[in-house]
Amino acid sequence: MKVNEIKGLNLPNKKDEEFLKINLDALFSYDFKDVQTYEFDIMGLKTVDDEKSYESVLFDITRSIDNKQKVITINKNIAEPIFLIHKIKEDETFFTNSLKIEVAKDIKAQVVEVFVSSSKNSAYSVNRTFELDENSSLEYVKVQDFDVSNSFIFNSYVEQQESSTLDFTNFEYGNGFILNNFINNINKENITYNLNGLVKLKDDTNCSNLIKTVHNAKSSLSNIDYKHSLKDNSKAIFKAKSIVNETALFTKAFQNTNTILLSDDATIFAQPHLEIYIDELEASHGATTGSLNKEQLLYLESRGIHKELAYEILLKAFEEKIAHNIKDEIIKDFIETYERSKYV
Repeated sequence: MKVNEIKGLNLPNKKDEEFLKINLDALFSYDFKDVQTYEFDIMGLKTVDDEKSYESVLFDITRSIDNKQKVITINKNIAEPIFLIHKIKEDETFFTNSLKIEVAKDIKAQVVEVFVSSSKNSAYSVNRTFELDENSSLEYVKVQDFDVSNSFIFNSYVEQQESSTLDFTNFEYGNGFILNNFINNINKENITYNLNGLVKLKDDTNCSNLIKTVHNAKSSLSNIDYKHSLKDNSKAIFKAKSIVNETALFTKAFQNTNTILLSDDATIFAQPHLEIYIDELEASHGATTGSLNKEQLLYLESRGIHKELAYEILLKAFEEKIAHNIKDEIIKDFIETYERSKYV
């Protein structure tokens, strides 16, 4: 099966503004030996047809193969996070999976998803829909840790009701080709949307994050904060667009990305973008790129710390800032002690 041969599927092109600098040709033209829907090991999940109209064509890749969507409904407070572990082991296989997470009114929930692979030349296309009812909150954490010859497409669509909060944290540890796509149209008042990410790449890894947030209602907050740690020949793309329309008075919209380049061949393309149509708001965006602070390295070495250890201390301090934003202590401990070897 080749993705570019699926009948009726309108695929993105790297010449399109949204996908500029992202080359999807190799993935779309690869001839996979098998196609499978990745099934959850959870009994009793409701299944629905995904008939939503999405702004991004990337969602249609999964739906063109399987338009069924599993639904997790959280209607009571839970003491511990829900953990969903995805293990891709089959070679030469194109997997799909679609899930809706619903959080009921006044409910607080936590969900962690881990995506790991030990396969060769496989791909995983994932759709996620988050529906948060009034005054609910969800802390969602995603960990991606794929092997070098694999590809991963993750699409996220958010619908939040009034006074709800979504804290979304994304950890990219893997290899291969990775594309994350985040869409949130904020149509209700007093919504909070925090999107944090750590992109830690090596070798020839190629990881892109496409983020679009549209503010249509008053007194909402979107805060996008990404950190990149890039070495070897790795490449990262960060494209964030926040639109604040005339109806979104007193909005707060922030974007920030910081990158540490750990080799001469590592590359970052960062494009934060604000599109604002009102004056009554707070907004900012920024992007910084550099290497580890030489003065700080020299300071640590002057205190008797070996150069290699000083390097690791500063890099860890930079990377851990994202994990420190996690609110749930169980999840925070999970991220701090995460090891790929536990899952492959």
